[in-house]
Amino acid sequence: MQYILAIDQGTTSSTVMIIDETLAVCGTASCEFPQHYPKPDFVEHNPDEIWQSVLEAIGTAIARARIDARQIAAIGLTNQRETTLVWDRQTGKCLYNAIVWQCRRTTDTCKKLKERGLEPMIRTKTGLLCDPYFSATKIRWILDETDSQDKAEAGALCFGTIDTFLLWQLTSGQVHATERSNASRTLLMNLETLDWDDDLLEIFRVPRTMLPRILNNDAIFGYTKGVPGLPDGIPISGIMGDQQAALFGQICFSAGDAKCTFGTGAFLLMNTGSHIVRSQHGLLSTCAWQLGNQPTYALEGSAFVAGALVQWLRDGLGIIQSSAEVEALANTVSDSGGVILVPALTGLGAPHWNPNARGIITGITRATTKGHIAYAALMGICQQNTDLLEAMSNDLHSKLTTVRVDGGASINNLLMQMQADLLNTHLVRPQNLQTTAQGAAMCAALGTGMFKSLVDLRKSWQADREFAPQMPDARRLAARSAWKDAVQKA
Repeated sequence: MQYILAIDQGTTSSTVMIIDETLAVCGTASCEFPQHYPKPDFVEHNPDEIWQSVLEAIGTAIARARIDARQIAAIGLTNQRETTLVWDRQTGKCLYNAIVWQCRRTTDTCKKLKERGLEPMIRTKTGLLCDPYFSATKIRWILDETDSQDKAEAGALCFGTIDTFLLWQLTSGQVHATERSNASRTLLMNLETLDWDDDLLEIFRVPRTMLPRILNNDAIFGYTKGVPGLPDGIPISGIMGDQQAALFGQICFSAGDAKCTFGTGAFLLMNTGSHIVRSQHGLLSTCAWQLGNQPTYALEGSAFVAGALVQWLRDGLGIIQSSAEVEALANTVSDSGGVILVPALTGLGAPHWNPNARGIITGITRATTKGHIAYAALMGICQQNTDLLEAMSNDLHSKLTTVRVDGGASINNLLMQMQADLLNTHLVRPQNLQTTAQGAAMCAALGTGMFKSLVDLRKSWQADREFAPQMPDARRLAARSAWKDAVQKA
């Protein structure tokens, strides 16, 4: 028996999944790592802590699967997107901590670019907005902060999103590469040419010499070398940004297929096939994947805070001891008691794109309990996603009738029912909620020949439960109206 080792390097933890030749999960392990907030609006990760969390998860997952590491036939990799690192090409030492996708430190830089009238051109080329969310302004900040522009231009530095950084680590610095789903999130790749764009590189003053090669998702990127606990020579394939990997893992292979992932943030993606849909309602056009010569595109809406809001209830307010307790607490009440929580803890993403927005809680009375706060928090997560689906439906001039859901928070049945009610759409939850890791494993299986086609992969997907909308129209419309009023105050 041969196995695939899938690495899912996320915002708060690294997860490793061991999957057999039938794509059944044989063992899994997760390792959390610290979040660093040196200033308001600054969010960072220590790259050494990320790498150590991956190594720990690899060792534990192999032990739990009770396999010999020599049976691992391929490694797939998926990652938190946009998070940015710059390191020395010779020493491998990072110049600065990883600047996380949630970080808003480059808000002023983005504002100046907009004032120069550059956003329309940036959006046309990339499908993205000029926002601190993406990688280019983070690269610019690191180079300025460390006074390293000359070194970058001399070819002495490497830029990478987390996939590129981990690929560098897994191959002992032999491979500096990425793929199109991550590259399309940097503000530096042209969606039509699917390559780095000279005009964009000039705008952000990012030297081409520091950029990784862009390969197809099912390419063999390299082979392991010097990784503790793994033999040398394991092929690395199936690299994807986490949200595109979830789309792949949910078998959303056809145009019109859509999924929503409930992780640290919430991400709604729809496969648009070979067609780049240019949103008129604040959504993003992005590359989903490229297999062979055929690129597949997607329309995306992102809410920066979803599961992170539950973590804030736990760590910030202390009204729950663990994230899993939020469902039971919210179930102690029948509704929010008029409380509305807008989870703009790091600004508002699509379709609002307001980096200066801040979270608010309104409607508190003497009768408000922590159960109402928990209920309002879950409802706030769902309201954000409903904003995204409405924007997507407006762009497509049609309504999605079914959305597949995944991610850790999708185990929360109350949250899923709330979401189905507000969306007025059926939700389908798979048996394997770790669809990001599964997507990377599936693509690695394709890239290394363990599976021959998407048709073969489609057979591996199994549903767990469907959630049908139950909320009366009048109540849903009232909830939506109250939410939109609250958002204006955020």
